[in-house]
Amino acid sequence: KIEHSLKSIPGVGFEFSQPIQLRFNELMTGSKADIAIKLYGQDLDLIYSKAKEAERFISKLSGVASVNVEQTIGMPQVIIQFKYDKMAQYGLQVKAVNQVVRSAFAGESAGVIYEGERRFDLVVRLDERYRNGIADVQNLYIPLENGTQIPLQAVANVELIDAPMQISRENTNRRIVIGVNVGDTDVETLVGKIQAELDANVQLPAGYYFTYGGQFENLKAANARLMIAVPLALALIFILLFFTFGSIAQAALIFTAIPLSAIGGIWALELRGMPFSISAGIGFIALFGVAVLNGIVLIGYFNQLKKEGMTNIRERIMKGTSVRLRPVLMTAAVASLGFLPMALSGSGGAEVQRPLATVVIGGLISATFLTLVVLPILYSWLAHWQERNNKINLPKNGLTILVFCLFFVGKNQAQERPITMEEAVQLAIQNHPAIRATNLQIQQGQALQGLKYSLGNTELTYQGDGLFKKNGQRVNQFGVLQNIPNPASIHAQNALQNERVAQRFLQKKQTEKELKFQVQQLYLDLQQRKELKKLYKRLLQMYQQYFQIAKVRADVGEANRIEMLTIQS
Repeated sequence: KIEHSLKSIPGVGFEFSQPIQLRFNELMTGSKADIAIKLYGQDLDLIYSKAKEAERFISKLSGVASVNVEQTIGMPQVIIQFKYDKMAQYGLQVKAVNQVVRSAFAGESAGVIYEGERRFDLVVRLDERYRNGIADVQNLYIPLENGTQIPLQAVANVELIDAPMQISRENTNRRIVIGVNVGDTDVETLVGKIQAELDANVQLPAGYYFTYGGQFENLKAANARLMIAVPLALALIFILLFFTFGSIAQAALIFTAIPLSAIGGIWALELRGMPFSISAGIGFIALFGVAVLNGIVLIGYFNQLKKEGMTNIRERIMKGTSVRLRPVLMTAAVASLGFLPMALSGSGGAEVQRPLATVVIGGLISATFLTLVVLPILYSWLAHWQERNNKINLPKNGLTILVFCLFFVGKNQAQERPITMEEAVQLAIQNHPAIRATNLQIQQGQALQGLKYSLGNTELTYQGDGLFKKNGQRVNQFGVLQNIPNPASIHAQNALQNERVAQRFLQKKQTEKELKFQVQQLYLDLQQRKELKKLYKRLLQMYQQYFQIAKVRADVGEANRIEMLTIQS
């Protein structure tokens, strides 16, 4: 009714808020509204006009309760702009004219009045009836040196303008704030709508931009903290489960209750029409801690039945679920009923309590029923898979002997024919001592990779004069020293070992390439020498033939012996 009545008054801006909430918003975010949209720029008139344009688009969106633009202009101000040519013509100075104007309207001290020990300045200015309008400023007389007077409008332009009421700055930039109060929606959804609407319809010059603050800024900061808190809580839950059961597989099995509970929490928020908020996020953290209790109850009893000698997996699951059905239901029911008053609360602070309780109750309902169905199935798969792996026994020794025989058969066959260049390279790589040493170093490094975290040694110490002496004055001192290594050091050692193994591989590749180059060079050199040997043999045979021919010719007298000696040499 109030809003409908005020809309009929033109030029009136209004908003509805709680006084205490308004003060808290202003203290935390610097703005009295739920959402503070800040427009930055240099020209005050331009950013004000753009802010009013944005106000028109924002007010049309659903979920907006009220929109208010910070009033930065509209203060009436008298501006005196001097005509310097006219002042020079009359021989006036700016300082003298300013003094006359200041004395006439603001007042000028003309002396001091004493009343006892108190002292007061005597200020002289025009009478109030001569200080009522802009015409009084325009008609103010300025004395000249020759004793005459002229009105102020003869040497200056006097105007009445709307000047800025205030100039707000942030990070040295001028800005104006558009305050938006949220109605029947959540802050994040409304900010998304506003951002899309302004990006599509409001065109800003270069250097002008919007930022979004207020409760939305607090929501972003809280979401950033939740991005750290939620994974940390999940990691701590998993670590505690691992320490409890001593098995990563069973810890992961119980950990499946967390996504099953998240389904119910999201469904409950959707059913009640509640948006995701910070209190809902905290509710999910509490829900995850309570949801794993059902899995702990079931898996713990399954392990107990296994230790008691029940080897049949199906019988173990059927008996465990039937015995632990009541404890599982009671665990979920107690937590859910404890949060029920918060979920139905309508008093002060209920907007924070309701999402938290709704998430916990809805998540526990889904986690309880899904855990009783899904968790036994997953446990059955895991138990059967572990049994199959325990029965598998690979014939590693026979495989090694087969490879050994194939190697020597291939080696013997290779000795019956000349080897190629590639075969020579492979033989050199297989038998080179540096390659073998590097392979052993790689195997050693791989064996040291992936070290698991383990607690250090536990030392028990005793100091005293004996445990069983009757003298009660003796002092017996027991000590327990437990070394708990830093998990980060194990991770760092694994990372270092991985780098060392990678370095060994690179060294092996470099050695192989160098060895390959040397073998190829030597192989080609040997091939060249073999071909030269064949050539030399052919030349030797040729010269022997020429020598025999020359000897026969010398014997028959067709040639002299010089030819024979030349061929022989």
